[in-house]
Amino acid sequence: MTMRKRAALLSAAFGLALGIGAVGAQAQTVEEIKSRGEINIGIPVDFPPFGLINQQGQPEGYDIDVANLIAEDLGVSVNLVPAAGQNRVPYLVSGRVDMIVSALGITAERAERVEFSQGYAGIEISVYGLKDLVIPDGAALDGVTIGVVLGATQDTAVTKVAPAGATIRRFDDNASANQALLAGQVQALGASDAVIALIETVAPGRFEKKFVLSTQLQGVATRPGADELLAHVNSLLSTIKQDGRLNAIHEKWLDLPLPNFIAEATEETTRSITGAAAKAN
Repeated sequence: MTMRKRAALLSAAFGLALGIGAVGAQAQTVEEIKSRGEINIGIPVDFPPFGLINQQGQPEGYDIDVANLIAEDLGVSVNLVPAAGQNRVPYLVSGRVDMIVSALGITAERAERVEFSQGYAGIEISVYGLKDLVIPDGAALDGVTIGVVLGATQDTAVTKVAPAGATIRRFDDNASANQALLAGQVQALGASDAVIALIETVAPGRFEKKFVLSTQLQGVATRPGADELLAHVNSLLSTIKQDGRLNAIHEKWLDLPLPNFIAEATEETTRSITGAAAKAN
């Protein structure tokens, strides 16, 4: 990892202030967005390498690169709106943004409120904690204080496996949760592999991965009824998987080739996860 990327990741991890983009979007069709000349896309800014604020105060990361490709494909400018944790779905359904490209895991629960594209990214979520703690499974969280980001996938996963004796502390964003672990306010985190890699750069050897909670695909989300826009996004995602552009983004930010479970994900994969009925294009 380059020094520039590492410095940017560290800046994001500990919560630099931010002010990006105006809001107020209701468009759900490709033509409406093209007529406006701009698309409002919700992106992460506290979840490196998917989204972070660099040393110049600008957003960058895996999801930002994908968001920029979507805007470029539509032939419009992009307004990047910070949307992390519990804000992502509300921002979308309220019309604050046209779509979400913000590390949003594809789940059946979320699919009751939004429409998901085929998977374009993915993460492994694990329990990660102090090295001297023995936590081989969910039952061993009894008596442990564990942090999660409120409303994020790790919140759901930890809540599902944690026994009554566990204390779950919920934070507004990854920066706050990471700080809590480093400061000793929690003993463990429900964290993605990306967050784990980040913490390892600032506190090598203090913590370790305990057990895997889940592996999850992430999708672009649109509002229900935006079928044409969603189909346009799916077409682009299929194209950039085939021509290597998505692989290049994955290698740029995660230093690894695009995994097969992402490269081979289709709209049918999304439907199998969400239980949604097939839609005609």
